Amino acid sequence: MLDRSRMEESRKEGWGLFEYALIFVLVAIVIVVLLIFLGPSVGTIYSSIGPNI
Repeated sequence: MLDRSRMEESRKEGWGLFEYALIFVLVAIVIVVLLIFLGPSVGTIYSSIGPNI
């Protein structure tokens, strides 16, 4: 009985790690998509600021 409860706890911890990994991957995908769409506009802003410094 004790081994079974330990196995269940281990599974719960495994799912917790999986959920954190899934959240991390989703955040990374959102960041990449934002950089793809906003990258050119941010580049033009920096290139216009650079000569004025």
